[in-house]
Amino acid sequence: MRILLLGGTSEARSLAARLHPGVTVISSLAGRVPDPALPVGQVRIGGFGGVDGLRRWLLDERVDAVVDATHPYAATMTAHAAAVCTELGLPHLVLARPSWPAGDAIVVRSDVEAAKTTAANGFTRVFLTTGRSGAAAFKDVDAWFLIRAVTPPDAEDLPARHQVVLSRGPYRYDDELALLREHRIDALVTKNSGGAMTRPKLDAAAELGIAVVMVDRPPLPDGVRTVASVGEAADWVSGRS
Repeated sequence: MRILLLGGTSEARSLAARLHPGVTVISSLAGRVPDPALPVGQVRIGGFGGVDGLRRWLLDERVDAVVDATHPYAATMTAHAAAVCTELGLPHLVLARPSWPAGDAIVVRSDVEAAKTTAANGFTRVFLTTGRSGAAAFKDVDAWFLIRAVTPPDAEDLPARHQVVLSRGPYRYDDELALLREHRIDALVTKNSGGAMTRPKLDAAAELGIAVVMVDRPPLPDGVRTVASVGEAADWVSGRS
């Protein structure tokens, strides 16, 4: 059995390890992160070339099923996979990491809306963790930003007053608490990525009474089958073999 595993997440790596070597797993990474953590088994890096490229690749590689375990905000890849699998009649599953409860967060639909909310509330020292591409929406917001990302944002996308910190999780609660205190943060802007690796920033913000602006997840394509855990995804694959 040949599985295309759309990955780049810790869940995808765990699933690849769980299925290997009984199932031929081809993990696909977008290639945007330098020196990514690689899963066991076969790995391909880079895009497919849109819907047409993905369709050709699946046919050429004689793939039997597709598991989408990409980041919750990889909406374009998720939409393309759902459309092509429906067209080809390929079994298709989305491993959707559970989201965080919104709690008292201000929930918005996009980076642009998050920037408008930040400005409207008069936040002055903002911890921005929406990723390298998210910084552009905040370019004209009159505040100081601590921007944390895995890869640096483009210089032309950065706000006038900022500090960039390059790192990747997992993060520890005590470290996040110290970071927020050190930089006198009054607002955290984040995406609802879910999972334990980056959750401590929310817990630290709650402890310090710091406001949270949370960009909601994009909706999944209609009709896709989803599971919430690696175990459920592994059981689904086993049921196809």
